Amino acid sequence: MAGTAAGPLVVLIGPMGAGKSTVGALLAQRFAVACRDTDADVEQGTGRTIADLFVDEGEARFRALEQEAVAAAMDEHPGVLSLGGGSVLDPGTRARLGRYVDAGGTVVFLRVGLSDAVKRVGLGSSRPLLLGNVRGRIKTLLDERTPIYQACASHTVDTDGRDADAVAAEIEELIRR
Repeated sequence: MAGTAAGPLVVLIGPMGAGKSTVGALLAQRFAVACRDTDADVEQGTGRTIADLFVDEGEARFRALEQEAVAAAMDEHPGVLSLGGGSVLDPGTRARLGRYVDAGGTVVFLRVGLSDAVKRVGLGSSRPLLLGNVRGRIKTLLDERTPIYQACASHTVDTDGRDADAVAAEIEELIRR
């Protein structure tokens, strides 16, 4: 397998609706390793949903918890790691991903277009960053974050019009090289 980095086998990044959780679970099965999701880590650690954290404590508090979850997972988890969509906004997380890639690690940006993202997330989404005009908010998030995802990733895999198994197969090939 490619890479010599200590840490996860692979890190998946991308916006909501890209398929990080689904593809991550499939990759974990393919490699017989555990899959970890930093959004789930935050929820488990606080006993609250991300939506509740946003409403009750604000985005800044959620982002601080997210940063801690990413740091812990990058240090501790040897399997497949899926990061929350906004985790790359933190400069410390970007630096950590950069060091991981420099050491031979694999960070995959799961790129998704607006139409597919909206279909996957749903217009009645309960995601806190999508309150109001879901389609417009997703477009804004994609426009703002795509260059950051690209800068953090060692590879980009397009997910539009593809099922999760096909995406996982492509990533498996990248890792096994």
